[in-house]
Amino acid sequence: MISLKSALAKPFAKRIYKSVLKWANNPIETQEKVFQNLIADAAETAFGKDHDFVSINNHSDFVKRVPIRDYEGLKPYVERVVAGEDDVLWKGKPLYFAKTSGTTSGAKYIPITKESMPYHVEAARNAILLYIQETGNSKFVDGKMIFLQGSPILKEQNGIQLGRLSGIVAHYVPKYLQKNRLPSWETNCIEDWETKVDAIVEETLPENMTVISGIPSWVQMYFEKLQQKTGKKVGDVFKNFNLFIFGGVNYEPYRAKFENLIGRKVDSIELYPASEGFFAYQDRQNEKGMLLLLNSGIFYEFIKTDEFFNENPRRITIKDVEIGVNYVMIISTNAGLWGYNIGDTIQFTSTKPYRVIVSGRIKHFISAFGEHVIGKEVEQAMQEAILETKIRVSEFTVAPQINPEEGLPYHEWFIEFENEPDDLELLAQKLDESLQKQNVYYFDLIEGKVLRPLVIRKVKKDGFKNYMKSIGKLGGQNKLPRLSNDRSIVEGFPHVD
Repeated sequence: MISLKSALAKPFAKRIYKSVLKWANNPIETQEKVFQNLIADAAETAFGKDHDFVSINNHSDFVKRVPIRDYEGLKPYVERVVAGEDDVLWKGKPLYFAKTSGTTSGAKYIPITKESMPYHVEAARNAILLYIQETGNSKFVDGKMIFLQGSPILKEQNGIQLGRLSGIVAHYVPKYLQKNRLPSWETNCIEDWETKVDAIVEETLPENMTVISGIPSWVQMYFEKLQQKTGKKVGDVFKNFNLFIFGGVNYEPYRAKFENLIGRKVDSIELYPASEGFFAYQDRQNEKGMLLLLNSGIFYEFIKTDEFFNENPRRITIKDVEIGVNYVMIISTNAGLWGYNIGDTIQFTSTKPYRVIVSGRIKHFISAFGEHVIGKEVEQAMQEAILETKIRVSEFTVAPQINPEEGLPYHEWFIEFENEPDDLELLAQKLDESLQKQNVYYFDLIEGKVLRPLVIRKVKKDGFKNYMKSIGKLGGQNKLPRLSNDRSIVEGFPHVD
């Protein structure tokens, strides 16, 4: 029997779908309107006055007046906001600071305003509603849903609430979902990640779980603990679990492992949220990429990654992007981020509508020899290499070995296997062939005997988890970089030769 909540979800989903189509089918005009509104609304702020916003009429004026900045570049303005000053980056004061851990700058304080906050909530909701509209599946709304996230406990600084993004969002769960939502507030407030996951296992075991959501690495730990506790596949523990919602990392390297833990396939929805804004979500089950949110108070610019480090790289808007090209994504938002480089690289998979995949981080690449290998390439190589095999990978990262004890330099792959290959050399060969096929620079370096083919190092069980714990980054919004241009992550890493 269909419940009232499940029945009402379908017409609501249809209405939202129609409203999304309106802006998705008018992308250029939608972005132009967002741009003009942002400039007008911030003209009287300190940043707007410093950059002569009143004389900005179009994108080319904006490019002349507002340089690309990362957090370090914007920090002097952010510090004024943190100190309690009004009308600095955006009118008034932000509602929140999402505190994130920066690699170079220590803690980052990313503003969230009363104008930007609703879009974080709306995007997550709409992703689920578009899934209901497409599939007709709404039964899951009657079951329990779990959102693995950071602590919702917030601190206050000069009248502004401070916390992790996922903890801030926990305060905005719609009333109609609150009875269905787990974990409990008390469990969510546990700071130690392993203790928290143990408590979540106890809380969820007797429940009818239908939706599970979180960053794949966190969810993996939860699934493994469920399996250890019950001796069953997750899909047997939760018979009605049929929707996995994830974001933060590429799911593909985890997919085989997850299907094994669950014991069957389940539908999934990919999200692209960040403290700086909610950028995209998967709007179709059988289309590659996520719908770029063009009507959410964010104006987007793009710079080709191979031009990014030039002195004056060309900044383009969505009307000039090409499918399959690697771009650094630059944002200007109604939270007061201007010409802001979030550090992500993306590729467009479609321009009707505009859909993207996250291809990596502009800082996370290997180009020790000029090869410029990116995250997407190593993840695709892994996916291809283990396809149709029994090999399952828990986690991996890649680093250059510039000064080997003997022979040519190489890329070193540190892999924690759940299910090891019989032939490690064959796996290494498949990975290397895939990488050469994807990246012409890497191919040339192998062909030219500048590099030798990659080498695999087996990592001990829980090696990655213990590493993240040792640097204080287990759980939370922390993700292990897929690759790095130095050996800072892998130095002294616990591996088995």
